[in-house]
Amino acid sequence: MAAQDTARAQVATRRLSTLDRWLPLWIGLAMVAGLVLGRFIPGLSDGLAALEVGGISVPIAIGLLVMMYPVLAKVRYDKVTAVTGDKGLLVSSLALNWVLGPALMFALAWIFLPDLPEYRTGLIIVGLARCIAMVVIWNDLACGDREAAAVLVAINSVFQVLAFSVLGWFYLTVLPGWLGLDTQGLDVSIGKIALNVLVFLGVPLVAGFLSRFLGERVRGRDWYESSFVPKIGPWALYGLLFTIVLLFALQGDQITSRPLDVVRIAVPLLVYFAVMWFLGLALGRVQGLGYARSTTLAFTAAGNNFELAIAVAIGTFGATSGQALAGVVGPLIEVPVLVGLVYVSLRLARRWFKTDPYHQESTTTTEVRS
Repeated sequence: MAAQDTARAQVATRRLSTLDRWLPLWIGLAMVAGLVLGRFIPGLSDGLAALEVGGISVPIAIGLLVMMYPVLAKVRYDKVTAVTGDKGLLVSSLALNWVLGPALMFALAWIFLPDLPEYRTGLIIVGLARCIAMVVIWNDLACGDREAAAVLVAINSVFQVLAFSVLGWFYLTVLPGWLGLDTQGLDVSIGKIALNVLVFLGVPLVAGFLSRFLGERVRGRDWYESSFVPKIGPWALYGLLFTIVLLFALQGDQITSRPLDVVRIAVPLLVYFAVMWFLGLALGRVQGLGYARSTTLAFTAAGNNFELAIAVAIGTFGATSGQALAGVVGPLIEVPVLVGLVYVSLRLARRWFKTDPYHQESTTTTEVRS
């Protein structure tokens, strides 16, 4: 049985493009390329500094916007109200994403990084940035509910514009004060965080919405989904890799001189992804949501929008800051962990939900097409 599950998981993995399937490798190569550039082009940092506007490197800003736009152009905004009828899924998702997730990351950051305030702040920012991108891939691999995932992605997109800066203010300033925690003189500009969220999420969110609205109105949904989306999709990865190369070129000295710090950043991330995913799947099972929607709940709870976290960290604290480094480590850990959880999810389909996820997926696809 285990061999059959593994074989089927491998079939699901082959549905991904080469770019998506080897994402951890591309991220690793981008990191290495950045380190090499930073070592052999000593004037790179000064060059990027000369291209700054408002404290943000223009090349990095371009990479961040290119990274965000394709993801938000894929969202089915017209389906946002479709999931409201499933109160259990909606309430559970909101609670996991906007109550438990940030609180858990705050706790883990202080437990594992009490003496490293910059990295700790970076992790807390990662915890506030709820997943709106790669979760679609993990959900599809695990045979989750595609429409429900699209709706939850759209809801998280709107919530991030409205709530990110407020939660940042609470978890970085208010809560540490209530608990008597020493922030070691950390100066956090909540206004600057709000501005960066507005720019790096608001701008591509509006662009993505208008792209879908105008594209479907002029050429139709079939053209938009089958032609336009596949063409712009890879640019999210290109933008991410371009940004990682530049960040690691700027962060090279810190990374090579303090590898144990990178390990310390990775540990709470590993705990976070595993706990959030398990709680999401277990909560869906208890509520009787079924395998597909429980899986969607689990992956939307576990994943994080590292693109936004990186953008906010860079815009608020600078490209060479410890906060930015913590954001960059995020996808390096998240991608292989959530790929592994796809296999776990497929195995638990029979044990916990007594269902064949592939039969369920093919049945749903047939119903939709008919």
